Amino acid sequence: MPHGRPEVGVGPWEGEWPEGEHWDPELLRDGDRRNVVDRYRYWTLDAIVADLDTRRHGFHVAIENWQHDFNIGTIVRTANAFLAAEVHIVGNRRWNRRGAMVTDRYQHVRHHDDAAALATYLHALEQPVRLLGIDNLPGSAHLETMELPRDVCFLFGQEGPGLSEQARGVCDGTFSIAQFGSTRSINASSAAAIAMHSWIREYADLGGADAWRG
Repeated sequence: MPHGRPEVGVGPWEGEWPEGEHWDPELLRDGDRRNVVDRYRYWTLDAIVADLDTRRHGFHVAIENWQHDFNIGTIVRTANAFLAAEVHIVGNRRWNRRGAMVTDRYQHVRHHDDAAALATYLHALEQPVRLLGIDNLPGSAHLETMELPRDVCFLFGQEGPGLSEQARGVCDGTFSIAQFGSTRSINASSAAAIAMHSWIREYADLGGADAWRG
């Protein structure tokens, strides 16, 4: 870049510092270069998470992690953008966080040994959550015409093989996304974004101040 990289965020606070426990003294002093919306500039991480917790949506997102799929980080980042209730990692505990761009710090991320454990957790919640897998399987509902549950967890498999056999067995249902080209499937992170946004279109409050568009 001939002019260097553009600075992200804001510099040190100018003038008298504001009062309140949600302000971070180090950020006020040094500036806030994090990738957060303006309403959270200079806030502590804990304060941001606490505020997000008052507004989280009713959908969850789960990803099977058997091959350290690079899509996981991107799915977590999208879950943060659409304010998912929780993100669930199924399988290996360690996952590639690079694509998350630090957004996992603002999400509640849970680990489950397998899909059966995930299903048990979701069904036992005070408000039970249905587990819907996404895969191009015979008998899968069509995302474009189905009625999405408000309390739902979208489960995505690994890139390539899709949902594991065990995951298919414990899902309350599966759905697919309509495609019209020559490829058999679309990228897992893209499919996740489409599913989450479908929930947003149906249930989120798009007219309030909490929805921002940059």
